[in-house]
Amino acid sequence: MGKNIISQARGHGGPAYRVRKKAYQYRIGYPMQDGPAKIIDLIHSAAHSAPLMKVSINNETFYNPAFNGAIVGQEISIGKNVQEGSIITLKQIPLTTKIYNIERNPGDGGKMIRTAGSSAAVFKKHPYNKISVLMPNKKEIILSGDCRASIGRIAGSGRILKPFITAGRKFYKMKARNKLWPRTSAVKMNAIDHPFGSGRGKRIKPKIAKRNAPAGNRVGHIRPRRTGRRK
Repeated sequence: MGKNIISQARGHGGPAYRVRKKAYQYRIGYPMQDGPAKIIDLIHSAAHSAPLMKVSINNETFYNPAFNGAIVGQEISIGKNVQEGSIITLKQIPLTTKIYNIERNPGDGGKMIRTAGSSAAVFKKHPYNKISVLMPNKKEIILSGDCRASIGRIAGSGRILKPFITAGRKFYKMKARNKLWPRTSAVKMNAIDHPFGSGRGKRIKPKIAKRNAPAGNRVGHIRPRRTGRRK
């Protein structure tokens, strides 16, 4: 019998390609109530590149990426004051303010700018309750003014400055988030692992997949609609 190639095996979701559930035990989101809140803990999460802060408001607790300079016991505001760490709507935030964990749609709990050390900025205010946000890649996106965001820059900006030193550390870090590592060239694989594998003297096979190939087998170039000179 044959064997599924790596992309097919990962898509099937066997035990070797399944992420640890414990790594994703902390869900980032925003509370549905406003008022003063308190940071009760700072948490390391294997599934997130930035440290998370556990915040309590009344009888509700939620998790949010920690801003640069956050400390346990610090009080932040939700829905009112414009200060570092506050969570308010985009229409209340002054221009050029650094923000992170921005909602794509009002009430979704934040979907954008959640990487360690990253931040965006409020750029323009448009009619009909629309706000332009300048992303880190200098692209401008327009969102509803009712979308919420956190004020400040996410902590952990020096994450990429510390090298892994050993391949073992990199292996366990990638495994914690179910990332495919190390990435191996297809022609260097065995024939059983990839359509381009083996080669027997590096005779590289055609890199155009069949048109009716399944998703896991569509590797290389996509087959063209037609070939030859157009007459």
